[in-house]
Amino acid sequence: MVNAVVFDCDGVLVDSEPIADEVWALVLAERGYTMTAEDAVACLGTSEPTTYAYYARRADVLPYEEHMAAIDEIRIPVYEERLEVFPDAFDAVRSLAAQGIPMAVASSSRRSDLDSKLALTGLDRYFDAFVGGDEVEHGKPAPDVYLEAARRLGVSPSDCIAIEDAEHGAAAAVAAGMRAVMVRRDGSFSSNHATVTEITADLITAWMWRF
Repeated sequence: MVNAVVFDCDGVLVDSEPIADEVWALVLAERGYTMTAEDAVACLGTSEPTTYAYYARRADVLPYEEHMAAIDEIRIPVYEERLEVFPDAFDAVRSLAAQGIPMAVASSSRRSDLDSKLALTGLDRYFDAFVGGDEVEHGKPAPDVYLEAARRLGVSPSDCIAIEDAEHGAAAAVAAGMRAVMVRRDGSFSSNHATVTEITADLITAWMWRF
């Protein structure tokens, strides 16, 4: 049995990915680049430096710090106005916390961005540890962020189950030695990992006993 749960944030806990794509598209358009759906898929689940490097190979982007400042200038007010938590995730996290199950968030987002999203949605109170992509050397699909999450929880990675929505993220969790389950609310399925269309506390506790 595993005894801790580590959640990705974007696309798992909060519905932030459409907002992020919208903001990146706006900033890239100012540099003369038209972002495509294929671009968004290629960057799904990767760290912001990795995403930036992807576009830097394709567009005349600003230096990294300037580019991210332009992103934040648009994104932060939009988050405050439109960011929502997924109802199934909120219910599951609240129930798991009430059961005393150790939980962490392991995100590709910068820690400041992660903290903002969790605070805005009221999720921050339910977790025991948080790790942002800028707090580790290598972003997903490298295992660093999940290894650090387990360390901060004080448990072995093999004692954790990871909840992800992106193949890059699930690969990172598996590389860390965790079991990975993917949530795909659009009804699609992963050929590599167990997949569900919603997150529930009952499902997660069942997986914990199963693995």
